[in-house]
Amino acid sequence: MESEVNVIALVKGDQRYMFLFDDSNRDETLRTLARFAANPELDFSWYDAAMLSRKIRETLPEPFPQSTPTRIQSSLRDQL
Repeated sequence: MESEVNVIALVKGDQRYMFLFDDSNRDETLRTLARFAANPELDFSWYDAAMLSRKIRETLPEPFPQSTPTRIQSSLRDQL
């Protein structure tokens, strides 16, 4: 199965920031945002890092919903 590549970008004035990531390097991408925000030579703020981090976290796949057992399932389980 192929890995899906995600792209997130920020344009601030003359500077452009593009981040490409997949599920295997999502955490490293989040750390990179923090390093960029901490770099005084870049026009990349902690606010920028927070907004992009939120967007990256939104790309996480939704977990399967937890189903609650029906009365019949609960009844059967109690009998075991």
